[in-house]
Amino acid sequence: MRFTTTTTAKTTQSSCTRSVHEQQAHGQIRLSPLSLAMAALFALPLSAQAQTSADAAKADTAAATEASTNKLEAVKVTARRREETLRDVPVAVTALSATALETLNVKNLGDLQGQVPNLTVYAARGSNSTITTFIRGVGQADPLWGVDPGVGIYLDDVYMARPQGALLEVFDVQRIEVLRGPQGTLYGKNTIGGAIKYVSRPLGTATEGSLSFSTGNYGQANFKGSVGGSAADGQIRARFAVANLNREGYGKNLTDGSDVSNQDTTAARATVGYYAKDLPLTVVFSADRALDESGMRGFKRLNANPPVESNYDIATGMANQNSTDTRGHSLTATLNLSNEWTAKFVHANRRGLTNTGIDFDGLPAKTADVLARYADKQTSNELQFSYDSGSGHAGVLGLYQFDGEAGGTVLNNFFNLLFGSTNGTVYTKGKAAYADWSWRLSPAFSLSTGLRYTKESKRARVLNQGFKDATFSQVTAATADFDKTREVSNTAPKLSLDYKLSGTTNLYASASRGFKSGGYNVRAQATAVPRSAEPFNDETLDSLELGAKTVLDGGRLEINSAVFHNKYKNVQLSIFTSYTAANGVPSFFGDFTNAGQATVQGAEVEFAWRPDSAWSISGNVAYVNAKYDEYIDRGVNVAKDKKFSNTPKFQGALNIEYRTGLALGGVLKTRLGLNYRTKVYPTTDLSEVIAQNAYGLVSAGMIWEKTERLSFSLQGSNLANKAYRTDGYNIASLGVLSGFYGAPRTITAGVGYKF
Repeated sequence: MRFTTTTTAKTTQSSCTRSVHEQQAHGQIRLSPLSLAMAALFALPLSAQAQTSADAAKADTAAATEASTNKLEAVKVTARRREETLRDVPVAVTALSATALETLNVKNLGDLQGQVPNLTVYAARGSNSTITTFIRGVGQADPLWGVDPGVGIYLDDVYMARPQGALLEVFDVQRIEVLRGPQGTLYGKNTIGGAIKYVSRPLGTATEGSLSFSTGNYGQANFKGSVGGSAADGQIRARFAVANLNREGYGKNLTDGSDVSNQDTTAARATVGYYAKDLPLTVVFSADRALDESGMRGFKRLNANPPVESNYDIATGMANQNSTDTRGHSLTATLNLSNEWTAKFVHANRRGLTNTGIDFDGLPAKTADVLARYADKQTSNELQFSYDSGSGHAGVLGLYQFDGEAGGTVLNNFFNLLFGSTNGTVYTKGKAAYADWSWRLSPAFSLSTGLRYTKESKRARVLNQGFKDATFSQVTAATADFDKTREVSNTAPKLSLDYKLSGTTNLYASASRGFKSGGYNVRAQATAVPRSAEPFNDETLDSLELGAKTVLDGGRLEINSAVFHNKYKNVQLSIFTSYTAANGVPSFFGDFTNAGQATVQGAEVEFAWRPDSAWSISGNVAYVNAKYDEYIDRGVNVAKDKKFSNTPKFQGALNIEYRTGLALGGVLKTRLGLNYRTKVYPTTDLSEVIAQNAYGLVSAGMIWEKTERLSFSLQGSNLANKAYRTDGYNIASLGVLSGFYGAPRTITAGVGYKF
């Protein structure tokens, strides 16, 4: 579901300034004078109803002109590799248009949390652009190379294999789709938990573009621009978009005064297309790059004595470095074979490089200082044949090939006494064939069947070593040294039945299987823990889902709901394993294990209501009950003591928007947003100190669309300045207990112009 509007004016971000050291609210709803002012501004449109009769007449005229727009927009999606309306597709999917994303102040993929049922998404600990994503309890919190994510991120038609740099900034976008549940029979790369599809703005024939600038507290200074056009005959088309995003830190490194939890990101995307006039052929080439040179993420030492006040200040003695450079290009050729058949070929290359420093305790002493360098590259090829009869019979056949290489070096310094390295590369090669077909059995019934076959190999070359001192030049021991290959194949079916109960209600039932291959832990400490050099197993998820999509109130009210029951086997978990080194120094390493099996079930409801041309109300409510049925730890089933991480039991959101004409001209849109989630355990160790209790966030925004081209905006997020944790570290052997916090109150003011 989505929050829709009927205008297309460009929205930009906005703001006023406040001190870096503004006090956190810690759960209490306390609004600053600025936030109260925003709330008062939100109420202004209500008083606008008492305008002069002339103003009221103008508003009535505008309302009459837009009478037909009272119905909710029928958003188009490509969740099943063909264009369908969101209402008709029998899949649990949320689609947010470009206008909705701007209205809701979605700046990057992390801001989707709260707007999509049963979705948890945030920047991984210690990083600003590495993504952590969970859908319905399925995901992967460890960005280690060689470990597949549980939720796939797609930039247009290209799968992004690594989480580094995948927390995409939102600019020049057409829409974002979030699909919940296993995705395999429709997509090249199988993803077990779901998928997030970032669909950039397509090439057009008209010469047009947009510019926006915003500023705000914490020294925000953001610029976004785009331009597109074509040759006179429309055969050659091009588009270019850029974003430069800057913000001072939410905290400081008290050792050298540098910013932490800041932003310094530049991203660009260029697309060129050939649309043949005499042939049913289009060829599109696209290239993108994102450079994140932000500093370290700040955090709070939760076991500090005396307690520290700031949630972001640290005092590391390490260099403040944390850069990620990701880039890629793709070539997409589409050939219409007939009125019913279309062939599509997608070739893509991506690569990334990350250099980061991680100080686990955030203090000058070298208790647990880590320098890490990650590098990855991938090549993929996908061939699709799509069929659409126009009378209810449609489907897709596909072949997919993936070749990935991800590796790096991590240098560990514990207490300036124990020195070690993690060094290795994982090579992933995969081939798949998939098919998904729908038949219209009758005017009311449709049947969809799908099947996917995957064959994949992972080769891990690992050399982890101990060193004499912090120069890491003299080797003292090899803690893991292996070159192993693991091959696996999987067949995953899908079956779905769609029933049109009436002209306003569609029902569906589906059964599907998701799969994620296992692999090797490149952090293995085979000397102290021999089993760590052995592979971890594949995950599988069998999902049953029932759903309903209903349109009521003459097209003004839309309700989409789903219930699901999943059996989850061999859950892959990233944990910390502590041990004592040969010289007596306590140490740890990042380990991988499989929980035996689990049951995940829940329900979701999304709604959007436009009672008249002025008001729009949308939101969602979600419930998930995720429990381990079997979790073997050292031969004992400890399932009853374990909980799922990053999976709140309840969550929900409500957005209220009001539109009114202004005497100064144009339309003013005001929005109030609330989202809430219950207790979350961000880490697999289930630390009660790091766990985040139930909390809610308040946001609000105003967008003045002065003309079709010119707009002004004022947006506020986390207006109650709630302090909430998203992640943390709990390493008892090193005395590390820390928490990473979400963004504090931010206010942004902006201006946008379209040409």
